[in-house]
Amino acid sequence: MMKVYSTLSDSKEEFVPINPDEVRMYVCGVTPYAEAHIGHAMSYINFDVIRRYLKFKGYKVKYIQNITDIDDKIIDRANRFKVPASDLARKYAQSFAGDMERLNVTPADFYPTATGEVEKIIEVVEGLVDKGYAYPVGGSVYFRVQKDVDYGKLAHRSLKQMMAGARVEISGEKEFPMDFVLWKTSKEGEPSWDSPWGPGRPGWHIECSAMSLKYLGEQIDIHGGGQDLIFPHHENEVAQSEGFTGKKPFVKYWLHNGLLRLGEEKMSKSLGNLVTIKDALKNYSADAIRIFVLGSHYRSPLTYSEEALAAAEKGAERLLRAISRDDAASGKDKLDAGQYRARFLKAMDEDFNTPEALAALFDMARAINQAADSGSGVENAQKELRHLAGAVMGLKLEITDLFEPDEEVKALMDILIDDRTALRKTRQFALADKIRVHLDEVGITLRDSIDGTRAIWKNREALKPNDVATLKDLHLEATSALG
Repeated sequence: MMKVYSTLSDSKEEFVPINPDEVRMYVCGVTPYAEAHIGHAMSYINFDVIRRYLKFKGYKVKYIQNITDIDDKIIDRANRFKVPASDLARKYAQSFAGDMERLNVTPADFYPTATGEVEKIIEVVEGLVDKGYAYPVGGSVYFRVQKDVDYGKLAHRSLKQMMAGARVEISGEKEFPMDFVLWKTSKEGEPSWDSPWGPGRPGWHIECSAMSLKYLGEQIDIHGGGQDLIFPHHENEVAQSEGFTGKKPFVKYWLHNGLLRLGEEKMSKSLGNLVTIKDALKNYSADAIRIFVLGSHYRSPLTYSEEALAAAEKGAERLLRAISRDDAASGKDKLDAGQYRARFLKAMDEDFNTPEALAALFDMARAINQAADSGSGVENAQKELRHLAGAVMGLKLEITDLFEPDEEVKALMDILIDDRTALRKTRQFALADKIRVHLDEVGITLRDSIDGTRAIWKNREALKPNDVATLKDLHLEATSALG
Protein backbone atom coordinates (compact mmCIF):
# COMPACT_ATOMS: atom_id res chain seq x y z
CA MET A 1 0.00 0.00 0.00
CA MET A 2 1.35 3.39 -0.96
CA LYS A 3 0.80 6.39 1.31
CA VAL A 4 1.15 10.07 0.47
CA TYR A 5 0.96 13.12 2.67
CA SER A 6 -1.69 15.56 1.48
CA THR A 7 -1.58 19.19 2.58
CA LEU A 8 -5.38 19.30 2.38
CA SER A 9 -5.94 16.63 5.05
CA ASP A 10 -2.66 17.40 6.84
CA SER A 11 -2.02 13.66 7.09
CA LYS A 12 -0.77 10.62 5.22
CA GLU A 13 -3.42 8.89 3.17
CA GLU A 14 -3.57 5.69 1.17
CA PHE A 15 -2.99 6.60 -2.46
CA VAL A 16 -6.02 5.63 -4.52
CA PRO A 17 -6.38 7.54 -7.82
CA ILE A 18 -9.77 8.73 -9.01
CA ASN A 19 -9.59 6.41 -12.02
CA PRO A 20 -7.88 3.03 -11.47
CA ASP A 21 -4.47 2.68 -13.10
CA GLU A 22 -4.38 6.36 -14.15
CA VAL A 23 -2.90 9.37 -12.37
CA ARG A 24 -3.59 12.94 -13.47
CA MET A 25 -0.88 15.22 -12.14
CA TYR A 26 -0.39 18.99 -12.36
CA VAL A 27 2.72 20.80 -11.13
CA CYS A 28 3.11 24.58 -11.08
CA GLY A 29 5.84 25.68 -13.46
CA VAL A 30 8.22 28.61 -13.76
CA THR A 31 7.81 32.29 -14.44
CA PRO A 32 10.60 32.67 -17.02
CA TYR A 33 12.19 36.08 -16.49
CA ALA A 34 15.70 34.91 -15.43
CA GLU A 35 17.85 31.79 -15.36
CA ALA A 36 16.43 28.92 -13.29
CA HIS A 37 18.22 28.20 -10.02
CA ILE A 38 18.88 25.19 -7.82
CA GLY A 39 15.64 25.84 -5.92
CA HIS A 40 13.79 25.12 -9.16
CA ALA A 41 15.91 22.01 -9.63
CA MET A 42 14.91 20.82 -6.16
CA SER A 43 11.20 21.08 -6.90
CA TYR A 44 11.21 19.56 -10.37
CA ILE A 45 13.62 16.74 -9.49
CA ASN A 46 11.35 15.78 -6.59
CA PHE A 47 8.20 15.75 -8.71
CA ASP A 48 10.07 13.97 -11.49
CA VAL A 49 10.90 11.14 -9.07
CA ILE A 50 7.31 11.04 -7.80
CA ARG A 51 6.09 10.77 -11.37
CA ARG A 52 8.74 8.15 -12.20
CA TYR A 53 7.76 6.03 -9.19
CA LEU A 54 4.07 6.16 -10.06
CA LYS A 55 4.93 4.90 -13.56
CA PHE A 56 7.25 2.29 -12.00
CA LYS A 57 4.23 1.08 -9.97
CA GLY A 58 2.30 0.59 -13.18
CA TYR A 59 0.16 3.72 -13.31
CA LYS A 60 -0.38 5.63 -16.51
CA VAL A 61 0.59 9.21 -15.59
CA LYS A 62 -0.56 12.32 -17.43
CA TYR A 63 1.65 15.19 -16.28
CA ILE A 64 1.02 18.88 -17.03
CA GLN A 65 3.32 21.75 -16.04
CA ASN A 66 2.41 25.34 -16.87
CA ILE A 67 4.60 28.27 -17.86
CA THR A 68 3.57 31.69 -16.57
CA ASP A 69 4.81 33.67 -19.54
CA ILE A 70 3.14 36.99 -18.68
CA ASP A 71 3.20 38.78 -15.32
CA ASP A 72 4.52 41.92 -13.65
CA LYS A 73 8.08 40.59 -13.22
CA ILE A 74 8.37 39.63 -16.87
CA ILE A 75 7.00 42.99 -17.99
CA ASP A 76 9.32 44.94 -15.66
CA ARG A 77 12.45 43.08 -16.79
CA ALA A 78 11.49 43.25 -20.45
CA ASN A 79 11.06 47.02 -20.13
CA ARG A 80 14.49 47.27 -18.48
CA PHE A 81 16.10 45.29 -21.29
CA LYS A 82 13.99 47.09 -23.91
CA VAL A 83 12.74 43.83 -25.44
CA PRO A 84 9.19 42.48 -25.93
CA ALA A 85 7.89 40.59 -22.90
CA SER A 86 7.09 37.59 -25.11
CA ASP A 87 10.70 37.40 -26.35
CA LEU A 88 12.09 37.54 -22.81
CA ALA A 89 9.73 34.84 -21.58
CA ARG A 90 10.45 32.61 -24.58
CA LYS A 91 14.22 32.94 -24.09
CA TYR A 92 14.17 31.90 -20.44
CA ALA A 93 11.54 29.19 -20.97
CA GLN A 94 13.83 27.59 -23.56
CA SER A 95 16.79 27.96 -21.21
CA PHE A 96 14.78 26.27 -18.44
CA ALA A 97 13.91 23.39 -20.76
CA GLY A 98 17.60 22.90 -21.48
CA ASP A 99 18.40 22.87 -17.75
CA MET A 100 15.75 20.21 -17.12
CA GLU A 101 17.07 18.05 -19.94
CA ARG A 102 20.59 18.19 -18.51
CA LEU A 103 19.23 17.23 -15.08
CA ASN A 104 17.47 14.24 -16.67
CA VAL A 105 14.03 15.53 -15.65
CA THR A 106 11.38 13.80 -17.76
CA PRO A 107 9.54 16.36 -19.92
CA ALA A 108 5.91 17.07 -19.07
CA ASP A 109 3.28 15.73 -21.43
CA PHE A 110 2.45 19.35 -22.21
CA TYR A 111 3.63 22.81 -21.15
CA PRO A 112 0.67 25.17 -21.59
CA THR A 113 1.42 28.89 -21.38
CA ALA A 114 -0.72 31.64 -19.90
CA THR A 115 -0.69 33.58 -23.16
CA GLY A 116 -1.63 30.48 -25.12
CA GLU A 117 -4.68 29.71 -22.95
CA VAL A 118 -6.37 33.12 -22.79
CA GLU A 119 -9.55 31.76 -24.40
CA LYS A 120 -9.96 29.07 -21.71
CA ILE A 121 -9.07 31.54 -18.96
CA ILE A 122 -11.78 33.95 -20.14
CA GLU A 123 -14.28 31.07 -20.27
CA VAL A 124 -13.57 30.19 -16.63
CA VAL A 125 -13.72 33.81 -15.48
CA GLU A 126 -17.04 34.31 -17.27
CA GLY A 127 -18.41 31.18 -15.59
CA LEU A 128 -17.37 32.45 -12.16
CA VAL A 129 -19.05 35.82 -12.84
CA ASP A 130 -22.24 34.08 -13.98
CA LYS A 131 -22.33 31.99 -10.78
CA GLY A 132 -21.78 34.98 -8.52
CA TYR A 133 -18.27 33.98 -7.45
CA ALA A 134 -16.68 36.91 -9.26
CA TYR A 135 -17.47 40.51 -10.17
CA PRO A 136 -16.11 42.89 -12.82
CA VAL A 137 -15.07 46.41 -11.96
CA GLY A 138 -12.94 48.96 -13.80
CA GLY A 139 -11.90 46.51 -16.50
CA SER A 140 -10.70 43.92 -13.95
CA VAL A 141 -12.50 40.93 -12.46
CA TYR A 142 -12.18 39.84 -8.81
CA PHE A 143 -13.08 36.64 -6.97
CA ARG A 144 -15.38 36.95 -3.93
CA VAL A 145 -13.59 34.95 -1.24
CA GLN A 146 -16.52 35.34 1.17
CA LYS A 147 -18.71 33.49 -1.33
CA ASP A 148 -16.58 30.36 -0.75
CA VAL A 149 -17.51 28.98 2.66
CA ASP A 150 -14.47 26.65 2.57
CA TYR A 151 -11.91 29.33 1.72
CA GLY A 152 -8.78 28.66 3.78
CA LYS A 153 -9.17 24.89 3.99
CA LEU A 154 -5.87 24.16 2.18
CA ALA A 155 -3.82 26.57 4.31
CA HIS A 156 -5.78 25.46 7.43
CA ARG A 157 -6.43 29.07 8.36
CA SER A 158 -9.55 31.14 8.77
CA LEU A 159 -10.21 34.19 6.62
CA LYS A 160 -9.38 36.38 9.62
CA GLN A 161 -6.05 34.61 10.16
CA MET A 162 -5.17 34.88 6.48
CA MET A 163 -5.92 38.60 6.45
CA ALA A 164 -3.66 39.11 9.45
CA GLY A 165 -0.76 37.22 7.85
CA ALA A 166 -1.01 38.43 4.28
CA ARG A 167 -0.05 41.58 2.45
CA VAL A 168 -3.51 42.67 1.36
CA GLU A 169 -3.62 44.97 -1.63
CA ILE A 170 -5.73 48.00 -0.76
CA SER A 171 -8.02 48.83 -3.65
CA GLY A 172 -11.17 50.90 -3.82
CA GLU A 173 -12.40 48.52 -6.54
CA LYS A 174 -12.64 45.50 -4.27
CA GLU A 175 -15.75 44.58 -2.33
CA PHE A 176 -13.55 42.92 0.32
CA PRO A 177 -9.80 43.31 0.96
CA MET A 178 -9.01 39.59 0.44
CA ASP A 179 -10.73 39.36 -2.94
CA PHE A 180 -8.16 38.50 -5.60
CA VAL A 181 -7.86 39.38 -9.27
CA LEU A 182 -8.87 36.93 -11.99
CA TRP A 183 -8.54 39.27 -14.95
CA LYS A 184 -6.31 42.32 -14.75
CA THR A 185 -6.91 45.45 -16.79
CA SER A 186 -3.73 46.38 -18.64
CA LYS A 187 -1.85 49.60 -18.10
CA GLU A 188 -0.75 51.68 -21.05
CA GLY A 189 2.03 50.00 -23.00
CA GLU A 190 1.53 46.58 -21.40
CA PRO A 191 0.64 43.43 -23.38
CA SER A 192 -3.11 42.90 -23.44
CA TRP A 193 -5.83 40.64 -24.85
CA ASP A 194 -9.43 41.46 -25.66
CA SER A 195 -12.05 40.30 -23.17
CA PRO A 196 -15.69 40.99 -22.25
CA TRP A 197 -14.34 43.45 -19.65
CA GLY A 198 -11.95 45.29 -21.93
CA PRO A 199 -8.26 44.80 -22.80
CA GLY A 200 -6.31 43.04 -20.07
CA ARG A 201 -4.39 39.93 -19.11
CA PRO A 202 -4.87 36.88 -16.88
CA GLY A 203 -4.33 37.06 -13.16
CA TRP A 204 -1.71 34.71 -11.75
CA HIS A 205 -3.99 32.20 -10.01
CA ILE A 206 -6.61 31.69 -12.71
CA GLU A 207 -4.21 30.34 -15.32
CA CYS A 208 -3.49 27.15 -13.36
CA SER A 209 -7.18 26.44 -12.80
CA ALA A 210 -7.95 26.94 -16.48
CA MET A 211 -5.04 24.78 -17.65
CA SER A 212 -5.75 21.97 -15.22
CA LEU A 213 -9.42 21.94 -16.21
CA LYS A 214 -8.61 21.95 -19.92
CA TYR A 215 -5.90 19.28 -19.97
CA LEU A 216 -6.73 17.06 -16.98
CA GLY A 217 -10.44 17.49 -16.31
CA GLU A 218 -12.56 18.81 -13.47
CA GLN A 219 -10.95 16.70 -10.75
CA ILE A 220 -7.33 15.51 -10.61
CA ASP A 221 -5.27 13.20 -8.43
CA ILE A 222 -2.11 15.19 -7.62
CA HIS A 223 -1.28 18.87 -7.64
CA GLY A 224 2.30 19.77 -6.77
CA GLY A 225 4.34 22.85 -6.02
CA GLY A 226 6.50 24.52 -3.42
CA GLN A 227 5.28 25.14 0.10
CA ASP A 228 5.41 28.87 -0.58
CA LEU A 229 2.52 28.39 -3.04
CA ILE A 230 0.03 26.93 -0.54
CA PHE A 231 -1.28 30.41 0.18
CA PRO A 232 -2.41 32.37 -1.69
CA HIS A 233 -1.82 30.63 -5.04
CA HIS A 234 -3.11 27.12 -4.38
CA GLU A 235 -5.78 28.27 -1.95
CA ASN A 236 -7.13 30.50 -4.70
CA GLU A 237 -6.90 27.69 -7.25
CA VAL A 238 -9.13 25.53 -5.08
CA ALA A 239 -11.69 28.29 -4.67
CA GLN A 240 -11.77 29.13 -8.39
CA SER A 241 -11.90 25.58 -9.66
CA GLU A 242 -14.52 24.28 -7.25
CA GLY A 243 -16.58 27.42 -7.71
CA PHE A 244 -16.52 26.99 -11.48
CA THR A 245 -17.22 23.23 -11.64
CA GLY A 246 -19.27 22.75 -8.48
CA LYS A 247 -17.26 19.58 -7.82
CA LYS A 248 -15.19 18.80 -4.72
CA PRO A 249 -12.40 18.08 -4.26
CA PHE A 250 -10.67 19.83 -7.15
CA VAL A 251 -7.48 17.94 -6.14
CA LYS A 252 -7.45 14.69 -4.19
CA TYR A 253 -3.83 14.92 -2.99
CA TRP A 254 -1.93 18.19 -2.61
CA LEU A 255 1.85 17.59 -2.49
CA HIS A 256 4.17 20.44 -1.52
CA ASN A 257 7.95 20.34 -1.51
CA GLY A 258 10.14 22.09 1.06
CA LEU A 259 12.20 25.10 0.06
CA LEU A 260 15.90 25.37 -0.69
CA ARG A 261 17.88 27.78 1.43
CA LEU A 262 21.15 29.55 0.86
CA GLY A 263 22.21 30.58 4.34
CA GLU A 264 19.16 31.63 6.32
CA GLU A 265 16.88 32.68 3.44
CA LYS A 266 14.85 30.87 0.79
CA MET A 267 16.70 30.76 -2.52
CA SER A 268 14.76 32.84 -5.04
CA LYS A 269 15.21 34.99 -8.11
CA SER A 270 13.51 37.95 -6.48
CA LEU A 271 15.89 37.92 -3.51
CA GLY A 272 18.89 37.43 -5.78
CA ASN A 273 20.47 34.85 -3.44
CA LEU A 274 20.71 32.03 -5.88
CA VAL A 275 22.96 29.57 -7.62
CA THR A 276 21.75 28.95 -11.16
CA ILE A 277 21.38 25.43 -12.47
CA LYS A 278 23.88 26.22 -15.20
CA ASP A 279 26.49 27.37 -12.66
CA ALA A 280 25.95 24.27 -10.52
CA LEU A 281 26.38 22.00 -13.55
CA LYS A 282 29.76 23.58 -14.26
CA ASN A 283 31.05 22.07 -11.02
CA TYR A 284 28.90 19.00 -10.37
CA SER A 285 27.29 16.26 -12.41
CA ALA A 286 23.54 16.00 -12.88
CA ASP A 287 23.62 12.78 -10.82
CA ALA A 288 25.28 14.64 -7.95
CA ILE A 289 22.64 17.37 -8.00
CA ARG A 290 19.87 14.76 -8.03
CA ILE A 291 21.44 12.83 -5.11
CA PHE A 292 21.88 16.10 -3.19
CA VAL A 293 18.17 16.88 -3.64
CA LEU A 294 16.89 13.35 -3.04
CA GLY A 295 19.01 12.94 0.07
CA SER A 296 16.41 15.07 1.82
CA HIS A 297 12.69 14.21 2.01
CA TYR A 298 10.73 16.24 -0.52
CA ARG A 299 8.64 17.91 2.20
CA SER A 300 11.71 18.98 4.20
CA PRO A 301 13.77 22.16 3.76
CA LEU A 302 17.20 21.78 2.19
CA THR A 303 20.26 23.98 2.62
CA TYR A 304 22.62 24.46 -0.30
CA SER A 305 26.32 23.95 0.39
CA GLU A 306 29.36 23.06 -1.67
CA GLU A 307 30.27 20.40 0.88
CA ALA A 308 26.90 18.66 0.49
CA LEU A 309 27.18 18.65 -3.29
CA ALA A 310 30.75 17.35 -3.17
CA ALA A 311 29.56 14.51 -0.93
CA ALA A 312 26.73 13.79 -3.37
CA GLU A 313 29.25 13.63 -6.21
CA LYS A 314 31.21 10.99 -4.32
CA GLY A 315 27.98 9.12 -3.72
CA ALA A 316 27.27 9.05 -7.44
CA GLU A 317 30.78 7.71 -8.01
CA ARG A 318 30.22 4.92 -5.46
CA LEU A 319 27.08 3.80 -7.25
CA LEU A 320 28.83 4.00 -10.61
CA ARG A 321 31.76 1.95 -9.34
CA ALA A 322 29.44 -0.80 -8.10
CA ILE A 323 27.50 -1.18 -11.33
CA SER A 324 30.64 -0.91 -13.49
CA ARG A 325 32.63 -3.73 -11.93
CA ASP A 326 33.09 -6.71 -14.19
CA ASP A 327 35.95 -8.38 -12.29
CA ALA A 328 33.67 -10.65 -10.26
CA ALA A 329 33.30 -14.37 -10.82
CA SER A 330 31.07 -15.38 -13.71
CA GLY A 331 29.40 -18.10 -11.69
CA LYS A 332 26.01 -18.05 -10.01
CA ASP A 333 25.22 -14.85 -8.13
CA LYS A 334 25.35 -15.31 -4.38
CA LEU A 335 24.20 -11.79 -3.55
CA ASP A 336 20.46 -11.48 -2.87
CA ALA A 337 19.40 -8.07 -4.18
CA GLY A 338 15.79 -8.72 -3.18
CA GLN A 339 16.22 -7.43 0.37
CA TYR A 340 17.54 -4.10 -0.93
CA ARG A 341 14.78 -3.80 -3.51
CA ALA A 342 12.20 -4.47 -0.79
CA ARG A 343 13.71 -1.72 1.40
CA PHE A 344 13.73 0.65 -1.55
CA LEU A 345 10.08 0.02 -2.39
CA LYS A 346 8.99 0.24 1.24
CA ALA A 347 10.65 3.65 1.54
CA MET A 348 9.12 4.99 -1.68
CA ASP A 349 5.68 3.67 -0.71
CA GLU A 350 5.92 5.73 2.49
CA ASP A 351 5.30 9.20 1.00
CA PHE A 352 8.20 8.94 -1.46
CA ASN A 353 10.91 8.70 1.21
CA THR A 354 13.89 9.17 -1.11
CA PRO A 355 16.54 9.44 1.65
CA GLU A 356 15.69 5.93 2.86
CA ALA A 357 15.42 4.67 -0.72
CA LEU A 358 18.87 6.08 -1.54
CA ALA A 359 20.25 4.46 1.62
CA ALA A 360 19.02 1.10 0.33
CA LEU A 361 20.81 1.70 -2.98
CA PHE A 362 24.07 2.65 -1.29
CA ASP A 363 23.88 -0.44 0.92
CA MET A 364 23.27 -2.54 -2.19
CA ALA A 365 26.33 -0.96 -3.82
CA ARG A 366 28.43 -1.79 -0.78
CA ALA A 367 27.20 -5.39 -0.81
CA ILE A 368 28.00 -5.67 -4.52
CA ASN A 369 31.58 -4.52 -3.93
CA GLN A 370 32.03 -6.88 -0.99
CA ALA A 371 30.63 -9.83 -2.94
CA ALA A 372 32.76 -9.02 -5.98
CA ASP A 373 35.88 -8.72 -3.82
CA SER A 374 35.22 -12.19 -2.46
CA GLY A 375 34.86 -13.62 -5.97
CA SER A 376 31.08 -13.96 -6.12
CA GLY A 377 28.99 -13.15 -9.18
CA VAL A 378 27.05 -9.89 -8.85
CA GLU A 379 25.59 -9.32 -12.31
CA ASN A 380 21.94 -9.62 -11.28
CA ALA A 381 22.41 -7.28 -8.33
CA GLN A 382 24.16 -4.76 -10.59
CA LYS A 383 21.22 -4.85 -12.99
CA GLU A 384 18.81 -4.28 -10.11
CA LEU A 385 20.84 -1.37 -8.79
CA ARG A 386 21.03 0.27 -12.20
CA HIS A 387 17.30 -0.26 -12.78
CA LEU A 388 16.15 1.27 -9.49
CA ALA A 389 18.66 4.12 -9.66
CA GLY A 390 17.74 4.90 -13.26
CA ALA A 391 14.03 4.21 -13.63
CA VAL A 392 12.99 5.78 -10.31
CA MET A 393 15.76 8.11 -9.15
CA GLY A 394 16.63 9.30 -12.64
CA LEU A 395 20.37 8.71 -12.23
CA LYS A 396 22.30 8.11 -15.43
CA LEU A 397 25.41 6.70 -13.71
CA GLU A 398 27.55 7.20 -16.77
CA ILE A 399 31.32 7.27 -16.94
CA THR A 400 32.50 10.65 -18.15
CA ASP A 401 36.01 12.04 -18.12
CA LEU A 402 35.66 15.64 -17.02
CA PHE A 403 39.25 16.78 -17.30
CA GLU A 404 42.28 15.67 -19.27
CA PRO A 405 45.26 15.30 -16.89
CA ASP A 406 48.75 16.29 -17.96
CA GLU A 407 51.35 13.72 -19.03
CA GLU A 408 53.09 13.64 -15.64
CA VAL A 409 49.87 12.77 -13.82
CA LYS A 410 48.87 10.22 -16.48
CA ALA A 411 52.23 8.47 -16.02
CA LEU A 412 51.82 8.54 -12.24
CA MET A 413 48.33 6.99 -12.60
CA ASP A 414 49.75 4.13 -14.68
CA ILE A 415 52.46 3.51 -12.08
CA LEU A 416 49.99 3.51 -9.17
CA ILE A 417 47.62 1.19 -11.02
CA ASP A 418 50.51 -1.25 -11.55
CA ASP A 419 51.47 -0.89 -7.87
CA ARG A 420 47.91 -1.62 -6.76
CA THR A 421 47.64 -4.66 -9.04
CA ALA A 422 50.92 -6.08 -7.70
CA LEU A 423 49.84 -5.45 -4.10
CA ARG A 424 46.56 -7.26 -4.63
CA LYS A 425 48.36 -10.23 -6.19
CA THR A 426 50.58 -10.45 -3.11
CA ARG A 427 47.49 -10.09 -0.89
CA GLN A 428 48.59 -6.74 0.56
CA PHE A 429 45.01 -5.50 0.35
CA ALA A 430 45.26 -2.73 2.96
CA LEU A 431 47.90 -0.81 1.01
CA ALA A 432 46.12 -1.52 -2.28
CA ASP A 433 42.93 -0.06 -0.84
CA LYS A 434 44.88 2.90 0.51
CA ILE A 435 46.00 3.75 -3.03
CA ARG A 436 42.43 3.50 -4.33
CA VAL A 437 41.06 5.65 -1.48
CA HIS A 438 43.68 8.38 -1.96
CA LEU A 439 43.03 8.48 -5.68
CA ASP A 440 39.30 8.74 -5.02
CA GLU A 441 39.89 11.64 -2.63
CA VAL A 442 41.60 13.66 -5.35
CA GLY A 443 38.90 12.87 -7.91
CA ILE A 444 40.21 9.77 -9.69
CA THR A 445 38.05 6.66 -9.71
CA LEU A 446 39.54 3.27 -10.56
CA ARG A 447 37.39 0.93 -12.62
CA ASP A 448 38.46 -2.70 -12.36
CA SER A 449 37.67 -5.17 -15.11
CA ILE A 450 38.94 -8.51 -16.41
CA ASP A 451 40.96 -6.54 -18.96
CA GLY A 452 42.72 -4.46 -16.34
CA THR A 453 42.11 -1.24 -14.44
CA ARG A 454 41.19 2.12 -15.90
CA ALA A 455 41.54 5.50 -14.18
CA ILE A 456 38.42 7.64 -14.56
CA TRP A 457 39.22 11.31 -14.01
CA LYS A 458 36.31 12.85 -12.07
CA ASN A 459 37.95 16.10 -11.00
CA ARG A 460 37.27 19.48 -12.57
CA GLU A 461 40.78 20.85 -12.39
CA ALA A 462 44.43 19.82 -12.29
CA LEU A 463 45.81 18.17 -9.17
CA LYS A 464 47.35 20.46 -6.62
CA PRO A 465 51.11 20.04 -6.05
CA ASN A 466 50.62 18.56 -2.58
CA ASP A 467 48.19 15.96 -4.03
CA VAL A 468 50.79 14.91 -6.60
CA ALA A 469 53.40 14.70 -3.84
CA THR A 470 51.10 12.46 -1.76
CA LEU A 471 50.58 10.11 -4.69
CA LYS A 472 54.33 9.92 -5.30
CA ASP A 473 54.82 9.01 -1.63
CA LEU A 474 52.25 6.23 -2.06
CA HIS A 475 54.30 4.84 -4.95
CA LEU A 476 57.41 4.81 -2.77
CA GLU A 477 55.46 3.05 0.00
CA ALA A 478 54.21 0.45 -2.45
CA THR A 479 57.69 -0.09 -3.90
CA SER A 480 59.04 -0.68 -0.40
CA ALA A 481 56.25 -3.12 0.46
CA LEU A 482 56.76 -5.09 -2.74
CA GLY A 483 60.50 -5.35 -2.11
